[in-house]
Amino acid sequence: MELKEGKKVIRVAHSPDSDDAFMFYAINQKKIDTKGYEFIDVLSDIETLNRKALEGEYEVSAISIHAFPYVADKYALLSSGASMGDNYGPMIVAKEPFDPSQLKEKKIAVPGTLTSAFLALELYLGTSDFNYEVIPFDQIIQAVKEGKVDAGLIIHEGQLTYQDEGLTCIVDLGKWWYERTGGLPLPLGGNVIRKDLGEETMKEISEILRESIKYSLEHRDEAVEYALKYARDMSREKADKFIGMYVNDLTVDYGERGRKAIELFLKEAYEKGFIDKLPEIKFV
Repeated sequence: MELKEGKKVIRVAHSPDSDDAFMFYAINQKKIDTKGYEFIDVLSDIETLNRKALEGEYEVSAISIHAFPYVADKYALLSSGASMGDNYGPMIVAKEPFDPSQLKEKKIAVPGTLTSAFLALELYLGTSDFNYEVIPFDQIIQAVKEGKVDAGLIIHEGQLTYQDEGLTCIVDLGKWWYERTGGLPLPLGGNVIRKDLGEETMKEISEILRESIKYSLEHRDEAVEYALKYARDMSREKADKFIGMYVNDLTVDYGERGRKAIELFLKEAYEKGFIDKLPEIKFV
């Protein structure tokens, strides 16, 4: 944590997405009291952020829940900032419909092996032994359209735009998880904070980030307008819908459902051998 003009600088790393921009709107536009901290955005795709978190690079970072066991020695989970798929989530899409039982025979484009979408796919298939290729998340739909892969695991706005590209959904992993767990959301992303900042600083930053999310939810129109520049050519209507999917009450605080979902998601992954460590989950 560096000092700049008497202020404590906190780098907040997150994806260049409309939902993340919406969350941090109040901080970036100085709409709330930041208590002497200066927050600096660092924008990168989620798989890169996962890898950077392994090194403890940033003070605060968005990461995949899948990656948390590997960074839990350096980071704690913030109570706010979660992205949860509540009966929706990452999807497998293809040019033509086929039975989901054929997925193990297909070549699937995935956005990264540390993403929660990838872990959810492993849980769905019951194996890590399937044919996949890592492709940047914003190139997966095009790869499917061009026939470079048989199917694609899509995240972010692609969940709302794949049909516009003429693709069909084979499996919605968020819906599958919701149905098999009796109504739990699928844990996708969370915000983490470096433990070496100390308890007091961690709690202060946690409260500031929570207030930022609450401000945006209470001033939705202006926050959506700000977030549109990160919406990757989506209409305002679709961007607003996407933001609503991933910034909501579960984002303000995981709550009992959210915490239970994370615990079950990682416990099942550990028991099936898809992750090799099961950390104590500390929320700040």
